Amino acid sequence: MRSPDQSRENNKKKVKVAYLVSHPIQYQAPLLRRIAQEPDIELTVFFGSDFSVQEYVDKGFGVDVKWDVPLLDGYRYEFLPAIWDKRRTGPTSQLNYGIFSRLRGNNAARGFDLLWVHGYSTLNALQGMLASKALGIPVLLRAESRLGRKQSDALKQIVKHLFFGGLKQLVDGVLPIGSLNAAYWRHTLGEELPQFPMPYAVDNNYFQSRSREADLRRGDLLRELNLDASRPIILFASKLQRRKRCEDLLEAYLSLCSEVGSEPVPYLLIVGDGEERAALERRASESGDAGVRFCGFRNQSELPVFFSLATVFVLPSQDEPWGLIVNEAMNSGCAIILSDDVGCQPDLVSDGVEGFVFPVGDVDALRDALRRVLESPETAKALGQRGLKRISGWSYEEDLIGLRRAISAVTRRLST
Repeated sequence: MRSPDQSRENNKKKVKVAYLVSHPIQYQAPLLRRIAQEPDIELTVFFGSDFSVQEYVDKGFGVDVKWDVPLLDGYRYEFLPAIWDKRRTGPTSQLNYGIFSRLRGNNAARGFDLLWVHGYSTLNALQGMLASKALGIPVLLRAESRLGRKQSDALKQIVKHLFFGGLKQLVDGVLPIGSLNAAYWRHTLGEELPQFPMPYAVDNNYFQSRSREADLRRGDLLRELNLDASRPIILFASKLQRRKRCEDLLEAYLSLCSEVGSEPVPYLLIVGDGEERAALERRASESGDAGVRFCGFRNQSELPVFFSLATVFVLPSQDEPWGLIVNEAMNSGCAIILSDDVGCQPDLVSDGVEGFVFPVGDVDALRDALRRVLESPETAKALGQRGLKRISGWSYEEDLIGLRRAISAVTRRLST
């Protein structure tokens, strides 16, 4: 049995990592649980708000959302006391206090060795980084940003230059989620700032196992949606917002169906809700096509059965920072079609390998990509299997490798 002195000594050997993030996020919870299992890392997560733990109105979906996966299990966390909390995301949505004293520690608990921050534009993130700077604690930064296609005007460029010049002084390293994010950090913070790749991943084991389980429930969903199992299925699953460009997919689908002839006519399943739904339903109704199904918002645990049904998953978005829904679909062995403005595309989908890539907003090119995937069941299956192989190497284990390298580099206290 360990003595109290031995336990204290073991705790001293652990690297104490504070993670500062706006609120519990369904995609991040499994990763935090995985990090918490490391014997030489003591992770504590500091949240600015608990709004996502309760039922809340998601502005993008336009409906009440309560996630059906555990958000807080398996890791140490604390909700920081609030000066204000607007119960949503945004640069000024939360302002909390107490991060300085927690990072510093006290007689009962030593301070933290490292602060890891998600995002850099919120009041809380900036406050946390400034507190760490004052305490001499190194900072690692992770965010979804990538370079936009539109050039900012001269004034905005000057403001950004000044902002990132200051931000660079607060950060000891960045954790790129993918190649476009890495390019963004080089552009904004310079080539010399250390980068430690930490891929934007989902819980691959969860989605692969749920996909296998979902095969047993395919029949129920086919009956619920009145679908003929012999017909191919095109799947869209995201918020029905303008930038998601679901209308491009609907138009491409209608164009494809008008030329299919004797081939099995595909279905189009639209999973999600939002401000564009009424217009999309109206267009589908006016077309007279009976193959479109609007399935509404579905929670995370429900999605694998939709992926199991799908022949191909399509994300035609514009200005999509990453698109984690693509990771989920690839874990289910779906062929993928993406616009070239989806952030994950360079890292996860090569044109003609795991699926097809088309220029954002080009409906004809999207229709042609659909036609190529649906040429035969064998084509879609081969694309999906290559996608499954690729996504299996884009996982939380790679995240852990990147995080450990970063911690080792900035604290000199952790072996990799």
